[in-house]
Amino acid sequence: MSKKTREKTSKKTSKPPARKTSPESKALAKRAVSKTERPSAKKSSKNLKTGQTEAPLKISSKASKPAAAKPNRNTAAAGSTLLEGAKAPSFELRRDGGATVSLADYAGQKLVLFFYPRADTPGCTREAIDFTRLKAAFAAAGTAVVGVSADPLKAQEAFRNKHQLSVPLASDENHEMLAAYGAWGEKSMYGRTFMGILRTTVLIGPDGKIIRIWRHVKVDGHADDVLAAAQAA
Repeated sequence: MSKKTREKTSKKTSKPPARKTSPESKALAKRAVSKTERPSAKKSSKNLKTGQTEAPLKISSKASKPAAAKPNRNTAAAGSTLLEGAKAPSFELRRDGGATVSLADYAGQKLVLFFYPRADTPGCTREAIDFTRLKAAFAAAGTAVVGVSADPLKAQEAFRNKHQLSVPLASDENHEMLAAYGAWGEKSMYGRTFMGILRTTVLIGPDGKIIRIWRHVKVDGHADDVLAAAQAA
């Protein structure tokens, strides 16, 4: 064997045999590299200027929804959306004498509902007396008249007897019918606000639809104005 051939052989034999790496070892190595090279998203970073630790910014993939508006629970009490030409809300109330009165009782004829704040107070007394005085004229125009307030029946009956009122007086102590007709809402007196009856009058036609609405009624001459509207309807 020549000298060169012996040197080549010695070089080949002097190399250490290559180590075989098992698949498990490769997997462990990859995990180690990934841990050292990839920073954890959960770890917080430090601000180089302040030296304070900053929490990682979280970005939601879902678009934020605006908060839903809360319903106004006092919509009916704050003022009705009842308009002229609309169908009159049905009702059934107790009236003076212990009977009941309802919208259905006056089907086929015109009906005036006058809402007054309180029985036997000056303005309400004048208004009720005026409607009583014109009761026959209303009847001649095919129109019935009913007064409504939140007073209990005993107060209504005492009011009727004291002033010899002949129009029915209905009591709505729960304020449901008053609110439906826009006659229950916020009032102010002597610098304070409170919920109460808004003096209102409604003229309903024989078909059950609203002919006319008077709001914020002024008592003087009001009953005569309502009679004129009923005669013209």
